[in-house]
Amino acid sequence: MATYRTILVGTDGSTSSLRAVSSAASLAAATGAGLILACAYSPMRERDRNAAADALGDLSYKVTGSTPADDALRAARERAVAAGARTIELAAEEGDAVDVLVSLAGRHGADLVVVGNRGLNSLAGRLLGSVPSGVSQRAGCDVLIVHTTSGR
Repeated sequence: MATYRTILVGTDGSTSSLRAVSSAASLAAATGAGLILACAYSPMRERDRNAAADALGDLSYKVTGSTPADDALRAARERAVAAGARTIELAAEEGDAVDVLVSLAGRHGADLVVVGNRGLNSLAGRLLGSVPSGVSQRAGCDVLIVHTTSGR
C-alpha cells in the first residue's frame, strides 16, 4: 500500500463533496498524512454582484470574492475534524476546479488527490469532461475517486 504524506481533497460544499472530504480525512487520520481542503471558485460578474449587493444590503459580503468558497471550506474542516484528520490546511483559489486541484496538488507535493464521482455519469460530464475525469488524467499523483452520489 502506498504511503501518503499529503492528501488534497476538493470540495464545493455540496453534500456529495463532503462525503469525499470525510473519506479523505479518514485516510489522513489513518496514515498520519496532512490534509489540504481545496475549493475552486469563479468570481461573480460585476453586474450580478451589484444586483446581489443591493438585494442583500449588509449581507452583501456573502456573495463577493471567495466568501462562498470560504464557507464551503469551513464546513469541510468540521467534517474533516470529525473524521479524525489532525493537520488541516485550507485553500480557496479562483479558477476552474480541475486546474485549481491539479495546480494545488503540484505546489503542495500531494501524494493523493481525492474527488467525488459526481459528474462522471452525467451527459455534460461525458461531453465536456468532469472534475473526477479531468483530475485523474492530469494529476501527477494518485487519484482516489470516492463514490459520493448514492445515499450511503
